[in-house]
Amino acid sequence: DGKRKASLPYLDIDLVYYDLGLKKRDETNDKITLEAAEAIKKYGVGVKCATITPNKDRIKEYNLKQEWGSPNGTIRAALDGTVFRVPILVKNVLPAVRSWKKPIHIGRHAYGDIYKNCEYRVPEAGKAEMVFTNSSGMELWRGTIQDFKGPGVIQGVYNTDKSIVSFAKACFNYAYDQKLHVWFGAKDTISKTYDAQFRKIFDEEYIANWKTKFEAAGLEYFFTLIDDAVARIMKTEGGLLWACKNYDGDVMSDMLGSAYGSLA
Repeated sequence: DGKRKASLPYLDIDLVYYDLGLKKRDETNDKITLEAAEAIKKYGVGVKCATITPNKDRIKEYNLKQEWGSPNGTIRAALDGTVFRVPILVKNVLPAVRSWKKPIHIGRHAYGDIYKNCEYRVPEAGKAEMVFTNSSGMELWRGTIQDFKGPGVIQGVYNTDKSIVSFAKACFNYAYDQKLHVWFGAKDTISKTYDAQFRKIFDEEYIANWKTKFEAAGLEYFFTLIDDAVARIMKTEGGLLWACKNYDGDVMSDMLGSAYGSLA
């Protein structure tokens, strides 16, 4: 009713509407969320309201068939997109960090990672392994995650070179257009394959396609350990794009939103 009164009378466009409420998603086995993603691809734009990602309590409350995943995660995965979030600065709401004079933009890799994980509740002692079998059925690699002496939990996440390259291109393109420095932080000292691949791809994309343009525009690309990036961000004046892996971007957006007072 609010949409009918506050929005529709002022819009001179045809709206294609998808109900992403829990009941409709449950009725369609969440196909409606994928249909919404396909519509965004078709029309090139989409506006989404807040939705619920159900937990076990919601299953009982709404009598759901199962614990449906995050609609945001489903749509982002279908679009292979990058989410850019920018704080809204207003004169009467000052940032909690007084050194911040310009907006700090967050570029979030909106694909894979914890939002498309595979996880298991380990019920007893045993060995957890990770295995990769190629498309021909040949096992190429096997590694031990943990020899459990009792109950625990395991989790596996993934990403693709194609999506990481897309993320890097989007960040450099956005920053160049907005005249922003680019920061990227990862935990490659610990994650010497997963996080290190992000760093490698960002370095290659910057050198191959952006270094000359950035230097001519007085912009820089700066990589540092994610721990260092968090510490340094407190001292900066802002005016930069902070590129983050999926979950990091989620956390940093919330953190900066609280620090600035509002976030778009």
